[in-house]
Amino acid sequence: MNAVVVYESVYGNTRAVAEAVAKGLGGAEVMPVHEAAARGAGAELLVVGGPTHMHGLATSRSRQMAAAAAEEEAGVTLDPSATAEPGLRRWLSELADANGARAATFDTRLDKAPWLTGVASRGIARRLHRHGYEIVATESFLVQDAEGPLEEGELDRARAWGAELAARVAQTTSA
Repeated sequence: MNAVVVYESVYGNTRAVAEAVAKGLGGAEVMPVHEAAARGAGAELLVVGGPTHMHGLATSRSRQMAAAAAEEEAGVTLDPSATAEPGLRRWLSELADANGARAATFDTRLDKAPWLTGVASRGIARRLHRHGYEIVATESFLVQDAEGPLEEGELDRARAWGAELAARVAQTTSA
């Protein structure tokens, strides 16, 4: 299956999940959102993920604030693409219409009730749907703290979710 996983990551947690999902999909291409903007993301399945910031998708400002906070905190490192533009929000607003192509979305967020943390994957799904994508699944992967690390077992869960997506798309393609 031709699948692409596009992600935005500040501390590297969302990138790690994106890579695990790609493995579960059978080796899908993985790229940060600023590279997807330059190359396009045409695929049989587009998987898009980002961190949950302030109850939703990250903004340029929230990514800058997170980067500034990371510089002040010992032991916290930024993802190499943390402040690259465009971010996920702008990329989604400029995305070409898909005419029914399939997509799945994911986010990383704190391990608390969604009404407390927000859920970025829902906002990503809404934006993709507006561009004509058929949303086949959304998922949240949990971090222990705002900067991470991921909760134990989340990368295994991400690989399993990728495999489940691959099977779901294969089933609907052959039907």
